[in-house]
Amino acid sequence: MKSVRGTAAKARAKTGATRTKAARTKATRTKKSSAKQTVLPARNVYPRLLARPPATPSDLFSRWFREAQGSEISDANAMTLATVEANGTIAARIVLLKDAQDDLYTFYTNSRSRKGRALAHEPRAALLFHWKSLRRQVRLEGKVRAVSAATADAYFATRPRGAQIGAWASQQSRGQANGRRGLEQRTTAIEKRFAGKPVPRPPYWSGYGLHATRIEFWNEGQFRLHERVEYRKVSGVWRWRRLDP
Repeated sequence: MKSVRGTAAKARAKTGATRTKAARTKATRTKKSSAKQTVLPARNVYPRLLARPPATPSDLFSRWFREAQGSEISDANAMTLATVEANGTIAARIVLLKDAQDDLYTFYTNSRSRKGRALAHEPRAALLFHWKSLRRQVRLEGKVRAVSAATADAYFATRPRGAQIGAWASQQSRGQANGRRGLEQRTTAIEKRFAGKPVPRPPYWSGYGLHATRIEFWNEGQFRLHERVEYRKVSGVWRWRRLDP
C-alpha cells in the first residue's frame, strides 16, 4: 500500500511540476505576444499621403474634396462653422460649402440668423471638414466677407423653388411664437405671393466667403501618429510645415 501511495504521490508531483512549467511557458509567451503588440512597426505607422505637399493648399483641398465626394455617404461639403458673438460666446453649427475658389470658401445663409449676427460683429471664423470614410480632416481659419449681391442672386436662382420659398418664410434662429403652424402659414402666404413668377432673393439672405489664411490637413495614422500639415499665408505667400500629432 505504501508503495502504491508513494508512486501516486510522485506521479501527482510530476504532473504538478509539468502543469507549473506549462503555465510559466504560457505566461512567457503571452508576455512576449503583448510586447510584440505594443512595439511600433518600423514602417507604415506614419502615413505619407502628404509626403510632398504642394506649394499652395487649394490643390490639395480640391483633391481631397473630390475623394470625399466619392466616399462619403452624403454631404461631403458639410462643414462646421465656428463664430464668435458679441458677448464672447463661441458657437458652432454645420453649413454646406457651395464654392471653393483658390483661398475663398463660400457658404450661404440668412444674415439675420445667429451666425449672421455673429459675423457682422466679428468677421472672422473657422471651418472644419471631417470625412470619416477617409479618416481625414481639414481646418480653415480666416476673415469672412459677404459676397456681392450679383453673386448671391446668381446662386439663389439655382436653388430649388421650395428652398427659395423657405428662405422667405423662415425667420431663422428666432423663437416660434405660434409654433410650427406659424412657419407653415408664412410658407403658404409666400407661395401665393410668388405664384406663377420667379422667387427673388430676400434682401437678408446672402453668401459669405472665408478668405483662408491658415489651413491644416490631418490624416489619421496608427497609434495616433497622425499626419498634420499646416499652411499659413505670410505676406501673401503660402508656407507650410509639419506638426506633431
